[in-house]
Amino acid sequence: MTQILSKKVCMLGDFSVGKTSLIRRFVERQFSDNYLSTVGVKISKKTVQVQSLAKENAVSIQMLIWDLEGNTKFKAVTPTYLRGASSAVIVADVSRQVTVDHILDHVQSFLSVNPQGFASVAFNKADLLTEEQLRDIFKRLSLDEQRRIIATYPTSAKTGTNVDKLFYKLACKMIESTSLTSPKRETPP
Repeated sequence: MTQILSKKVCMLGDFSVGKTSLIRRFVERQFSDNYLSTVGVKISKKTVQVQSLAKENAVSIQMLIWDLEGNTKFKAVTPTYLRGASSAVIVADVSRQVTVDHILDHVQSFLSVNPQGFASVAFNKADLLTEEQLRDIFKRLSLDEQRRIIATYPTSAKTGTNVDKLFYKLACKMIESTSLTSPKRETPP
């Protein structure tokens, strides 16, 4: 028997970090170099099936992914859109240090509205940097010390690197947090 959950996931980050591109890569399996700024909020859906430890208990989770505008003028209404979210994906563009510097601000913004929520961090556009440059960014931030951040991933919406893994890990954590069942594994099939 398959159980179905519906959970809200908010995408947060500065403008032009690739939030919409990550969603398109995950939901539609597409990437476009054409940049279109999100105005307000756009909601996408994707159902992910997670096999539980007890084989007969597969759990499907419908992720309602809220793509929030990254413009600073939008910040006043952001808390309204964050309400009721189980988790967030905080997105930074690794080629723009200022967006990396704002990660903890976005985490705090999310947790101030959803104190029981959790977040994953996507260091997007990772295909533009070397492994060494990425390691340096991870080391400087020390996000592992943040209790409500469950995972950090170097991602690329362009190549698809770690995009499925990022969302699958969130799906597993959301299932675990509802105490329905323990996921069999935390990597995409």
